[in-house]
Amino acid sequence: MDLTARAPGRVNLIGEHTDYNAGLCLPVAIPAATVARVTRRDGRASRITSAQQPEPWEGTPADAAPGAVRGWAAYAAGVLWALEQAGWEVPALDIALGTDVPLGAGLSSSASLEAVVAVAVAGALDLPLDAERRRELVAACRRAETEVVGAPTGGLDQTAVLLAEEGRALLLDFETGSVEPVDVDPRAAGLELLVVDTRVSHELTDGGYGTRREQCEEAARLLHHPSLRPATLEEVERLDDDVLRRRARHVVTENERVLATVEALAADDWPRVGTLLTASHVSLRDDFEVSCAELDLVVTTALEAGALGARMTGGGFGGSAIALVPAERAEACRRAVDAAFVAAGHRAPGHLDGTPSAGAGLTP
Repeated sequence: MDLTARAPGRVNLIGEHTDYNAGLCLPVAIPAATVARVTRRDGRASRITSAQQPEPWEGTPADAAPGAVRGWAAYAAGVLWALEQAGWEVPALDIALGTDVPLGAGLSSSASLEAVVAVAVAGALDLPLDAERRRELVAACRRAETEVVGAPTGGLDQTAVLLAEEGRALLLDFETGSVEPVDVDPRAAGLELLVVDTRVSHELTDGGYGTRREQCEEAARLLHHPSLRPATLEEVERLDDDVLRRRARHVVTENERVLATVEALAADDWPRVGTLLTASHVSLRDDFEVSCAELDLVVTTALEAGALGARMTGGGFGGSAIALVPAERAEACRRAVDAAFVAAGHRAPGHLDGTPSAGAGLTP
């Protein structure tokens, strides 16, 4: 048995730090992806290698239990553990990984890694990747990241990477669990979705992400809600603590922006979409305080270069930004961002294609 699995990275069009608040998100998969080449092996132990990492990992699913694995291997081997915990008979596999999803760029390199391993196991067991199976894989990948890696993620990344569809975003409702495809075709409107990797690496386990989550939970508690999803802006503005008020205000207004973006896309109102993207960035920068100088510079420069809108995407504290740009201005926008980074003394950024792409699966 030889098979190849592929799992994309993702960008979130809008809806940031809302997933763990039972809120709304609107992600798309991107062309950059992680690829796994897989063969069966004898015994119980699997071997996982990566073209981007010097040391392989080898062991049984039990050897990847929480606390037993560190670093990149925790994401990959953690999926084997999570699938076995879910009742799967995980076979021994040789899994050779390679990726062009930048690490630490806020483009879900970790979820891409988890998903490609999950899809590889399903392929090795000859299991169909139908909607129900994909949701099983989402749960396993999320469990690997939260329990084995120790990153308090809300599930947006794993859901986006495994359920994405070409030419569509996914409207994710983390209160009801619903997933609704939303047509997104910027190129038909003469636009490009640019992705700029600031090369300022971030880690979801470094404390900032967890602190924001705790602050949101405390705000919800003070408002006597199970989460910030049912909170109103009027309620939020009555919070005495300025930090908690601003954190909650971002979440409440971001959910509103997600719905407004879906309406704008349905009406083919791309200028409105751009305005909402920029408003999201302002909220993330000022109220949620997860931006950084490099992300702000990308957004400011892209807007000056003709973008309809721009925002940071992902957890923040570094990572990537997106810009919605007329196709004829795309290259000029990239050059302007590069020049701005040089002038500011920053490391040169990377550029990726943000075309909405298909989710994880097996390749011929």
